[in-house]
Amino acid sequence: MLSRGSKKPKWMRDIAKERIDILFTLATKEFSQNPLRSHRYVELARAISKKYKTKIPKKWSRSYCKTCYKFLLPDKNSHVRLVSSEVHIKCHECNNVMIIPYKREKKIKRRSNINAYIIKKRANE
Repeated sequence: MLSRGSKKPKWMRDIAKERIDILFTLATKEFSQNPLRSHRYVELARAISKKYKTKIPKKWSRSYCKTCYKFLLPDKNSHVRLVSSEVHIKCHECNNVMIIPYKREKKIKRRSNINAYIIKKRANE
């Protein structure tokens, strides 16, 4: 018997992740016709992730506001701006700004440019 604070079995968590993914895809499809329904899908996905103690995948965690829990679609109810080495996502519902650093992506791009330069230099020798 599982204790109260322990995690659910892996098969339950896998099903929960699938359901979360389905709800977020429905929210993206439904937003243009019925934004309230897409907000409800986000609430349901959050409830599932809390109940089964799973994280919402990164691709979906950035698509809802962390304060008002509304589904965010760029240019419809949010702004996305690049400021220095950060991504600022502003929610129009509650005016909250989510700040996401992207230094890792810059570092990877810089390394790939250096590697391309080294390969080109070796080819010329």
